[in-house]
Amino acid sequence: MKNIGVILSGCGFLDGAEIQEAVLTLLAIDRAGARAVCLAPDIPQHHVVNHLTGEIVAGETRNVLVESARIARGAIETLEDTDIESLDALVLPGGYGAAKNLCDFAFKGAACEVNTAVARAVRDCYDAGKPLGFICIAPAIAAKVLGGEAVDLTIGNDSATASALEALGARHIDCPVRNTVISRNGAVVSTPAYMLGPTIGEVSRGIEKLIGDIMRLL
Repeated sequence: MKNIGVILSGCGFLDGAEIQEAVLTLLAIDRAGARAVCLAPDIPQHHVVNHLTGEIVAGETRNVLVESARIARGAIETLEDTDIESLDALVLPGGYGAAKNLCDFAFKGAACEVNTAVARAVRDCYDAGKPLGFICIAPAIAAKVLGGEAVDLTIGNDSATASALEALGARHIDCPVRNTVISRNGAVVSTPAYMLGPTIGEVSRGIEKLIGDIMRLL
């Protein structure tokens, strides 16, 4: 059975992993006959957002690993301690946590930096020829870490975000929510998900295709 790592960034789309994208990813992996290995860095969240009001909660702190464990039903590994060689592929769901906690693209755009453990995992998988999947805003991480490889990526069709990815060296390709982009350079697959929406059903189709593409690349 293939082991596919899934890097989560918290719990909740405004300050962590997009829960629906994360669950759809785990479901698609299971349906594909593979084993999902949930991972998260043991770091503080950038901030905490009240998902009812959309407001930042002053003075509250949360941990990315602890919050991600909610989605993983407690079955999660600390990314910093994970043996990447034990994984056959790696997938990063979206949500603002990918752009606030796993990197700071949400605040710095093309001048962003990626968490060291996340960058190392992505780079090690790429260099080993292992498939990588990036969902929603997570292609920003791929652009930063792999932009020098001229990888093809999609975040849907938002021109400002696409320009930032291309400033990092990636090539952006517009893509509908139900489809994927497979890079010409390296085994890198991406899909827009909730960068486009509009429904969980449409998002599901793109994520299922992404996992299917990854399985075919293994």
